[in-house]
Amino acid sequence: MKILITGAKGFVGKNLTEALKTLRDGKDRTRPNLKIDNIFEYDIDSTETELDEYCKNADFVFNLAGVNRPKTQEEFMQGNFGFASKLLDTLKKHKNTCPVMLSSSIQATLVGRYDGEYGRSKKAGEDLFFDYAKATGAKVLVYRFPNLFGKWARPNYNSAVATFCNNIANDLPITVNDRNASLELLYIDDLVAEMLDALENKEHRAEFDGINTVITEKGKFCAVPTTHKTTLGEIVDLLYKFHDQPTTLIIPEIPKGSFAKKLYSTYLSYLPKEKAAFPLKMNVDERGSFTELIKTENCGQVSVNISKPGITKGQHWHNSKWEFFIVVKGHALIQERKIGTNEIIEFEVSGENIQAVHMLPGYTHNIINLSKTEDLITIMWANEQFDKDKPDTFAEKV
Repeated sequence: MKILITGAKGFVGKNLTEALKTLRDGKDRTRPNLKIDNIFEYDIDSTETELDEYCKNADFVFNLAGVNRPKTQEEFMQGNFGFASKLLDTLKKHKNTCPVMLSSSIQATLVGRYDGEYGRSKKAGEDLFFDYAKATGAKVLVYRFPNLFGKWARPNYNSAVATFCNNIANDLPITVNDRNASLELLYIDDLVAEMLDALENKEHRAEFDGINTVITEKGKFCAVPTTHKTTLGEIVDLLYKFHDQPTTLIIPEIPKGSFAKKLYSTYLSYLPKEKAAFPLKMNVDERGSFTELIKTENCGQVSVNISKPGITKGQHWHNSKWEFFIVVKGHALIQERKIGTNEIIEFEVSGENIQAVHMLPGYTHNIINLSKTEDLITIMWANEQFDKDKPDTFAEKV
């Protein structure tokens, strides 16, 4: 399959192009039915000759080209409608009726109720595509996208999320006029997944109830089924949690598929080099060291413990707290004794055969470095963050 992408150097175009390259080169094997032969990348610096050649040979066209911040209002129509018209005329010239996708905007639904040249230009492009489909029989896929966010979006351009991510990551000021202002957001990876669905003839059809998207099998339009509704205040609060993570070590809740998970990935893509690595506080004494690595809001924390040769650590117990000890380097003996008894259970472990050992509630426990020459390195997970006001930790030898 030969695919033409217009606006290939833009935010959406770059993400889509790279996704297609991973499929073409066999690095992404999640869509075995998609065979990508050529990717024609067209952008503002491309030539008319190139556009002509691409339109002649394309098996599918993604028209992502458009104008978001022109110098004059008239440039909206010229950039959005004008180029779409040239693209379709070129396809007609070569009698190429391959499927064509149009990147439109939710702003097109406001035409007639809200006087905006951007929305009007997008609506004109939509009408042009639907007329083209009637005239040629070609399949057209018109997507009305809400606000987009994700890696490689330009800050201080047309995305508040990109601007907030960039500024907070780089300790620059932000302005929030209304924390309660609501946004519907579409994540770039969800958009790209839908574009790949469209290539496999599995696009999601939709209609619009006002500006609300209604997924329906026979819809005139197309839409990405997964979007996120949030507020500016919620976005900013999450971003500052991400910003503070190197200090607090706390990872906020980021469930699978959640807005927080996608926003965190977006935020990190704007992190400057000097913040990509950060120091951790090592608690060092004559026995070795103990360092907290990561804390979570509801799922405990992870630490690394280093014990010098012959050293015994632990010798305490918990009522409710429980832990995993995972030796990743060295040779150790883990002992646990049930409080009030002489019953001891033992586990000889090493980094040569990595396993996780439960530290059981109600059992005092220790870990002994059996080596006379080598440090013992143990990853420790506890089911709750350490609370100095309620440590649930009581000294007692095994």
